[in-house]
Amino acid sequence: MTITEALQAARALGVARLDAQWLLEHLLARPRTWLLAHDDCELTPAQAAQIRSLLARRAAGQPLAYLVGEREFRGLALQVSPAVLVPRPETELLVEWALECLPAKAEADVVDLGCGSGAIALAVQRERPLARVTASDASAEALAVARANALRHGLAVLFVQGDWWAPLRGRRFALALCNPPYVAGDDPHLAALAHEPRGALTPEGDGLAALRCVVQGAPAHLLPGACLLLEHGHDQAAAVQQMLLGAGFATPETRHDLAGLARCTGARWPGAK
Repeated sequence: MTITEALQAARALGVARLDAQWLLEHLLARPRTWLLAHDDCELTPAQAAQIRSLLARRAAGQPLAYLVGEREFRGLALQVSPAVLVPRPETELLVEWALECLPAKAEADVVDLGCGSGAIALAVQRERPLARVTASDASAEALAVARANALRHGLAVLFVQGDWWAPLRGRRFALALCNPPYVAGDDPHLAALAHEPRGALTPEGDGLAALRCVVQGAPAHLLPGACLLLEHGHDQAAAVQQMLLGAGFATPETRHDLAGLARCTGARWPGAK
């Protein structure tokens, strides 16, 4: 099998040409420019078998990031596996907002709840090196991925295991971030995401259970003036704003992603009652 024949096989399976080239880059450890210049290069039998397997898995809907084992997020190459969600570009909005809340030399305590691959926590730690970042997740498998990513990039994030605020008893933070599962349990889009961990996508029901838990538990863990920033579904902004107001937060704000969709909502905690 040549590179050209591999691309033809991808086309026959309905795999996009760019996806197939990415898989070939990963398999052969060669840049795309090399692939284009050597399209008649003969793959070894082992390589041909591997690319056939990768193309079949991609055709079955497996995310490219799982097939190559990593995904970039704000310039960080992050290991990913089926134990964690693939980091999405729209989540960078949450990080950008977090950085606005943190002065460049702030020695503040920050927490990322439900950290998954560690994308949010690691991006904040890298761009605010004096901050003390803690990240939690209920999944031991997800934390193993996140710790590996922290080690890979030399970032000293503290990882703790447990549901939302549970492992953080007695601690208060200047900034809390969370990208929780928020897809409704009956959302038809879940079918296309079947290869990613369902529990990281949806809390079932109306999709708001995890957001409610995070908001309700926040007052006991935030310093006066602290920010709580949450990612959510495009149609959940009003509900999240009402949660924040009901929990005693000051005027909530919602920010929109590049597609114009409501993506993140946050507010400041005025202080203990």
